Amino acid sequence: MTVHTHDDQGDAARVEPATPGSYGEAPRGYRLPAATRLGPVHLQVADLARSLPFYEQVLGLHPVAHEASHVTLAAHGDDTPLVELHERPGARRAPPRGRLGLYHVAIRLPDRPSLGRFVRHLAATGARAGAADHLVSEALYLQDPDNLGIEVYADRPRDTWRRVGRELAMATDPLDAADLVRAAGDSPSAGMPAGTTIGHVHLHVGDIARAADFYAEALGFDRIVWHYPGALFLSAGGYHHHLGTNIWAGSGATPPAEDDAQLLEWTIDLPDQASLDAAAESLSRAGYQARWDRDARIGPQLVAHDPWGTTVRLRAVVTAVPAPGAA
Repeated sequence: MTVHTHDDQGDAARVEPATPGSYGEAPRGYRLPAATRLGPVHLQVADLARSLPFYEQVLGLHPVAHEASHVTLAAHGDDTPLVELHERPGARRAPPRGRLGLYHVAIRLPDRPSLGRFVRHLAATGARAGAADHLVSEALYLQDPDNLGIEVYADRPRDTWRRVGRELAMATDPLDAADLVRAAGDSPSAGMPAGTTIGHVHLHVGDIARAADFYAEALGFDRIVWHYPGALFLSAGGYHHHLGTNIWAGSGATPPAEDDAQLLEWTIDLPDQASLDAAAESLSRAGYQARWDRDARIGPQLVAHDPWGTTVRLRAVVTAVPAPGAA
């Protein structure tokens, strides 16, 4: 489903190269820095013994910390936490529809051959997955044992991205899985490789305008795609999206209950303390509550909640990391 947009004169806009600065709408006030990236996601699950085989054997992550009710998972060859599973015994499975909060967590592989090896791995294990070509990326979609959505994807090079007017051109087209497998060559899959990151988070929200008010005008993301039916995509640094929001859960959707399987929180990593302080000031100025969480190991962190109760944690992580999608 290709995005259709129009220019200010109402004429059909042309598809053109998405050169830096040629697409997106910046917030009126604070703007997240280009070096913004995502940190770990925290998921609540019913049974770690049931969930771990999926995250280890199907997704290809490996535990770097394991406690009685909490497991931290990372890519192979890289101990940076990506997914943290928190067990709540008896937690109810996520419903297929009608609930706000998590739509999916998207794990970004470092290159197209890695995604091809993942396709081949899924075929060998018999795991079921959906698939799509989004023009800016190629993606596989799975559900974990608690019916929490997981996307695994790889970006296309930025110089192949296109725009329609000020919006990045994105679509939901058929995936050429056979070509992906050819790109993988003969190398066997050895789990998710070093360089794997959390690429984006996609949320069910109750209202797109309110989502834009919180995530763009208060938190500082750029709006990247806003004419996709029922959805808004946002990012920093010209990425296709660090965050997707949609109203596809329906008008009667409600937030998860405390004892539901769910996204507990997701993390935004900023490059310095000054950016974190500016984000705190922007949220406060817009009338949103946020609190400081002091962690002796990581430093001060800012914890905020969107209008539907989804928790986002912001941290200052001073590490040189290439911009996602720059390859």
